[in-house]
Amino acid sequence: MKRRSFVKSSIIGCAAAATLPVISNAMDTDPSNATSEYYELRVYVLKDETQQKLVEDYLKNAAIPALNRAGVKHVGAFTEIKPTGQTKIIVLVQYDSLAHFNTIAETIGNDKDLQRKGAAYLNAPATQPAYERIESSLLKAFKKFPILTAPEKKKRIFELRQYQSASEAAGKKKIEMFNDKGEIDIFKRLGFQPVFWGETVIGPLRPNLTYMVTFDDMAAKDSHWKDFIDDTQWHEISAVPDYADALLVSKITSTMLMPTDFSQI
Repeated sequence: MKRRSFVKSSIIGCAAAATLPVISNAMDTDPSNATSEYYELRVYVLKDETQQKLVEDYLKNAAIPALNRAGVKHVGAFTEIKPTGQTKIIVLVQYDSLAHFNTIAETIGNDKDLQRKGAAYLNAPATQPAYERIESSLLKAFKKFPILTAPEKKKRIFELRQYQSASEAAGKKKIEMFNDKGEIDIFKRLGFQPVFWGETVIGPLRPNLTYMVTFDDMAAKDSHWKDFIDDTQWHEISAVPDYADALLVSKITSTMLMPTDFSQI
């Protein structure tokens, strides 16, 4: 039983799993949310290439196949394009619903193939850990973009952006800009090829929202963002006093990523 619990927590973030029953009960009373996708965003903090290889081998050979067997359609795995020191590994896991999230936790704990193929990672000794730390968040998909869209498999780069807000009210107002005022439509029209938008319901630095867009290369990224800044519709939305960035966004973080060769996004 102890081993099963350990394997489960190595896939599903411990904090999220602990809080899950409370959220799940609340969701059961709101049928309108039944089809909302949820995403687990995991960040592996590493100290060297040995840890990186151990985590990547685990994801490629054990964790991602196990998640797929359990019904997860897409698992993204990325490294930083311009890391500060050793790259972090960013993992994005797609869940159909909170019920699906909960089911996966139990299924993974019973997956013998994962335990066998992931033994080096799962059983790494304290003196030689597989990673320094895991940072994990649970995100709820925006109603305007409720389903993750995996782009065509070809050479490309990804941008993971997080908008932090000074208050919950400001965070909700920024989400309103995306959902109800047309900001997501601008991204689509300008060809950003968005992958997901999500509100962080469990995780650090809340309140915040996080989203991912993709480009062919850095030149295309710069060109697309210039088009966005110059866009007439964007100027109309952002000119509304209630939607001023100074009121709604306290910090923006952008991380440029490359997909690993085994990433499904």
